[in-house]
This record gives sequence, C-alpha cells and structure tokens, in this order.
Amino acid sequence: MSKSQTVEISHVLDSNKISGFQVGIFILCGLCLIMDGFDVQALGYLAPAIIKDWSLAPAQMGVVLSAALFGILVGSIVFSTIADRIGRRPVLVIATFFFAFVTLMTARAQTLGELRLLRFVAGVGLGGIMPNAVALVGEYTPRRLRVLMVLVVTNGFNLGGVIGGLLSAWMVPNFGWRSVFYVGGAIPLVIGILMFFGLPESLQFLVLRGNAAAKIAKWVNRIDKTARVDASTNFVVHEEKAKGVPILHLFSDGRAVGTTLLWIINFMNLLNLYFMASWLPTIVSQSFTGRVPQLVGTTLQVGGVIGTLAFSWFISRLGFIPVLATAFFTASVSILLIGQPGFALALLFAVVFVAGFCVVGGQGAVNALAASYYPTDLRSTGVGSGLGIGRIGGIVGPYIAGLLVGAKWMPREIFYTAAIPALISAIAMLSLRWVMKPHTGAEVPKSEVLAH
Repeated sequence: MSKSQTVEISHVLDSNKISGFQVGIFILCGLCLIMDGFDVQALGYLAPAIIKDWSLAPAQMGVVLSAALFGILVGSIVFSTIADRIGRRPVLVIATFFFAFVTLMTARAQTLGELRLLRFVAGVGLGGIMPNAVALVGEYTPRRLRVLMVLVVTNGFNLGGVIGGLLSAWMVPNFGWRSVFYVGGAIPLVIGILMFFGLPESLQFLVLRGNAAAKIAKWVNRIDKTARVDASTNFVVHEEKAKGVPILHLFSDGRAVGTTLLWIINFMNLLNLYFMASWLPTIVSQSFTGRVPQLVGTTLQVGGVIGTLAFSWFISRLGFIPVLATAFFTASVSILLIGQPGFALALLFAVVFVAGFCVVGGQGAVNALAASYYPTDLRSTGVGSGLGIGRIGGIVGPYIAGLLVGAKWMPREIFYTAAIPALISAIAMLSLRWVMKPHTGAEVPKSEVLAH
C-alpha cells in the first residue's frame, strides 16, 4: 500500500464482521467487569455476617458500605481523565492489579476502621474499570452493533453481582465471610495478566494521539486479514482532538444540558442501585433467616442481568429515551412495593426482580447512551464523569439508609423514600428528548485526524 493511501478506522470496523480478535477484547473487558461487579456488591452480601461476627449495630455498616463507593467516585473521575490522555489499556491493567491486591488485603481486616479504609482504597482502583471498559468495547465495535455490544459486555458487572450473591450464600456458612474476599482478589490477578498480554489499545485513541501507525496496522490486520496496511499507511478518524481539560469539553458544543441530565440520571439511579445492593440483604434479614437475605440480594442482580439484555433489544427498536423513561417509572413503583409488610416470599422475590430489571439493567443502558453521546476523545471522560457523579449518589444512598435503619424506620418507610429518586430519573430521561438527536449513536464528522 502506498504512503499516500488512507484508511479510515470506522470504515474498517463497519465494513467487517466481528473478528475473533475483537471477541477476545470483549471477553477480557467482560471478565474484568464481572470481577468489578463481584467486588463492589460483595460487602452488601457479607454485611449480615460481619455485623454478627464483630457484634456491630447495623447502622455502623453504613459508612463502610459507602467507603468503596467514595473510592470509586475518586477513581472513576481521576482514571477516566488519565485514560483520555494515556489510553484505555494501561489504566485498565493497572486498575485491575491494584484492586486485586487491595481486595486480598481486605480479607485480613481486623477492625471496622481497617475495613473502611481498605474498601475505600479498593474502590479507587475499581473506579478505573467501568468507564474504560465501556469506552474500549464501544471503540472496537461496528456502529450497527455498538449499543448492543456495550450492553452485553457491561452486563458482566451485573453478572458479577449474581455470582457474588450465590458464592456468598455458599461460602459464608462453610468458610466464613473472609473467604469471599480471597476469591475476589485472586481471580482478578489472573485476569490482569491476561489483559497485560492480550488487550490492545483503542484504535481511535491511537489515531488521535498520532505517531502509532505500526501498532494500528498490526491490530487492523487482525480485524481485517485482507487489509494491506503497514507503518506507512495513513490512518484517520473524523474527529477533532480536543485541547485543554477534557471534563470542561463535556459542557461545550451544545452538550451542557445533555451532560447535566445524564449526571442527574446517574446520580439518582446509582443511589437506588447501591442502596438496594448494600442494604437489601440486611433489611430482609430482619424478617427472614438462613440464605434468604443473600438470595433476595442475588435476585436483584439477576433482574439486572436479564434487564440489560432485554433493554438492548427494546432500545434497538424504540430508542433510548422512551425505553429508559418507562423503566425508571416502573422502578419507582416496584421499589415502593418492596417494603410492604406481610408480603409472601415469592411476591417479594418478584418485586425485587422487577426493581433489578429496571434499576440495575437500566444503568447499563445509561452507560451505553453516554458512550454513544460523546466523541472518542471525550468518551472515557464522559462515561467516567457520569459514573463518578453517580457514585456520589451511590455513597449517599447506603449512608442515608444506614441512618434510617439506625433511627428504627420501618422497611416500608425506607422503600417509600427510595422510590423518589427513580421517579426523578424518569423525568430527567424524558427531558433528554428535547436535547439529544434521535440517533444518539451517530457521530457528526469533523476534521480528519491522521496517524502515520
């Protein structure tokens, strides 16, 4: 191929079937997100056992449950901004090793203060996982399948929560709560090694950074084996490389209102998600014993896994806004019903499943919406900042729930209160119809950026 010949990255992706190389990327990112979800949700499942083991008041766990989420808030904003400067790959690998080692240390915690500190530090590492995995998957997927693939792969986070619940229900009675942290730290070490050797950098990012044509050619050849590209090829993406502070660009070029509404939705939905994931087993343990609390918590995540897959089908036909607005209205009603006294166990499982379907499953769709809304050089920052703001809600939710439990609020009153954020999410999602273009995945071509 001559030096003057040009190859557009989006054309390479859109004109080829998904290759085994791309599938490998999706699997690695999915495995990483499974362990992310496992680790983030683990403490909620283990809280009843820790409270019993250390003779704690339930309200004392509120700060500990929020500690990891505060760390994720810090990590998601810091690591996402760094990733838009140095790349997705190094941040994903480093963050995975980091949270793996700290999770192993968490298994040795002896006091509530140690547990709180270690959960915060682990959360900083976890914060770098979701936004960069979402960005990388989106940037290796053809446009026609981008929303579907982002939803499928990020569903690994929900699947990790399911695995955490099932594993906790089995391991805690047999091996104690510390064993879950040993498993949650050891497996990511293996995943980190696989990522170090098998995970490539984003092609679009390399083009925007420039001077990486040899690497780009190597990975393009693995996507399209018939492509005749090498280090002399000019690679191009139709986007501008933004200058200055990435997070400030989220509010430029007409994105200010859209970014603000996405932040509100993330805040309210993650407030509900982490409130339920953290406190549902503990609140249920007041009425049911044995493995029921862990299984109810697991049902929330099962609903999320199925919901994420279902939303990918509905969104492809009806669009993000009508599907998610309906989901969040439904979530408000289902959360309100969870705390009703005298519910039969089967009915409780059903209502929790619907809440998980809409809240946990809906969050994956919100991530996909953000990934399609922002251009390449802002994608990690856009997804990460939204999740970061959402983590503030994730911190507030478990903490306030801890205060309400400590104040002896009845479950019905607690869940009545939790239904309000879901209603706000629905209203904010409806408001996006006046902000976003109908085809939110479409990127408007700007000036060409070349790597050679």
